[in-house]
Amino acid sequence: MSRIVLLDGGMGQELIARSAHPPSPLWSANVLMNEPEIVEAVHRDYIDAGAKVLTLNTYSATPERLARDADESMFEPLQNKAMEIAKRAKSDRDVSIAGCLPPLFGSYHPEWAPDHDTMLATYRRVVAVETPHVDVFLCETLASVKEVKAAVMAAVESGKPVWCAMTVLEEDGTLLRSVEPLADGIKAAVEAGAHAVLVNCSRPEALTQAMPLLAETGKPFGGYANGFTKADDLEIGGTVDALSARTDLGPQAYADHAMAWVDVGATIVGGCCEVGPAHIAELAERLRAAGFEVSGTL
Repeated sequence: MSRIVLLDGGMGQELIARSAHPPSPLWSANVLMNEPEIVEAVHRDYIDAGAKVLTLNTYSATPERLARDADESMFEPLQNKAMEIAKRAKSDRDVSIAGCLPPLFGSYHPEWAPDHDTMLATYRRVVAVETPHVDVFLCETLASVKEVKAAVMAAVESGKPVWCAMTVLEEDGTLLRSVEPLADGIKAAVEAGAHAVLVNCSRPEALTQAMPLLAETGKPFGGYANGFTKADDLEIGGTVDALSARTDLGPQAYADHAMAWVDVGATIVGGCCEVGPAHIAELAERLRAAGFEVSGTL
């Protein structure tokens, strides 16, 4: 039986939908501080839906974002809180936990990425904190070649498996959001030691365009799309209420896209922003109906 890794779905949008507070620039880290029980509930809902990988809720808990929007000293406490919650949600169930290496200042704006040495030093800080508590590292929503190089290099030093997910232009899935060729990002990830390559947090149609390029590496590949109408409207330091969700991407429609990726060889699928537990449940059902073993490891 062929194996497919099923990731969870988006965390930030689920937290905002469930939180009693309005969105803030700190995004998911704000809920982690003030309403940690919601974070645990979302993790549990994804496990119940069939997800076999939980990604730590640390996407917005980078030193750079905390220094800008709150206090950098919160870095380790927030990281530790996220790991504690993920492990508690997992309990004794057969689920992997993925460490998170996101863009350091925010999504979709590679022009904000600092120089290589600065990024590498920060990513090494994240890796040092998360390594004892995770099964795999997910470098995600990386929008430029230099982000890919720094994140993957740091993650590989952990000795854990490393999956690198890049975000592409909505209108052209063969280009990173930096307008560099996706092929260059894939090459950089593989040369730095990534064990799998993915595309994420772009429209599912853009991911479909990207799949043939991912497949050419011979590495495990896949993707997890968002459900926004246009994600790059989000400004650095802005809040996600500036973005609109698509109305044509319910669980069945999303699963149609993801199963098309599986049809061309993808072995890692899941969801990103605006893709929730119901989407993951539908995808898990479709995968099993097609004869796949749903797993948390390659």
